[in-house]
Amino acid sequence: MIKNMVAGSAILATGTTLISSSAPVRDKEPPFKMKGHINHSVCRWCFDSIPLEDFCRQVKGIGIPAIDLVAPKDWPMLQKYGLYSSMCYVAGDVSLTDGFAEPRFHEKLVAQYNELIPLMVKAGYKDAICFSGSRRGMDDETGLNNCVKGLQQILPLAEKNGITIQMELLNSKVDHKDYLCDRTSWGVALCKKLNSPNFKLLYDIYHMQIDEGDVIRTIRDNHDYIGHYHTAGVPGRHEINESQELYYPAIMKAIVDTGFKGYVAQEFIPTETDKIASLQKAVIVCDV
Repeated sequence: MIKNMVAGSAILATGTTLISSSAPVRDKEPPFKMKGHINHSVCRWCFDSIPLEDFCRQVKGIGIPAIDLVAPKDWPMLQKYGLYSSMCYVAGDVSLTDGFAEPRFHEKLVAQYNELIPLMVKAGYKDAICFSGSRRGMDDETGLNNCVKGLQQILPLAEKNGITIQMELLNSKVDHKDYLCDRTSWGVALCKKLNSPNFKLLYDIYHMQIDEGDVIRTIRDNHDYIGHYHTAGVPGRHEINESQELYYPAIMKAIVDTGFKGYVAQEFIPTETDKIASLQKAVIVCDV
């Protein structure tokens, strides 16, 4: 019996070595059960101090099914852990200031999205982020028309392949001075001018609380034009907890009540030592 136990232990030890180097990652039971009303995600850049593979493993362990804003070169790592790329962006140089509002950037931007969309199709991803860029002294109508001209050059390819292009609403008061798409009404006007089911707004709750407030009413009135949400605490863009002014359970309930089926991604910058614990707490708060 002792000989058999020793032999079995040797085989198990050898097998463990082989498994650790070649076996697929196995799912673990998440620490809490999601209600299933919100499709959760998290923005990679907020946790970039954690190596990507470690981050994927921990995100998977929490039970979050997707990650936002991961470069195409890193999609295989997400796929290794069974995670979805819920908001894609172009490879290489990504600028929040040099966007579709300025015609001199159109050629570069169109080329980038024409490269990105086939990669998304191959990987099975559906949503890509874009930006208006800075105002640079132009009035609302000029910026609107410039964005239309630029986006109309990529939307036919997006429509053909079932890809949705989503322009993010950012605040121009604190974080992104001179950003053009800084109000929901302006973004909705752009959606109406483009008149495409494959163009939506990425409604960042943090940013829009700063620039316009009235978050729940705005979501209810404009949900047809919103395809994705980002979160963070206000003020400071940190944890979603009692230190900030937004009550996220009510906001999430309002989103669910609109029939929204897309993703809500955490985009706060953690201040606590255990960043993953902060992420888990935020997901629990938002899982209504």
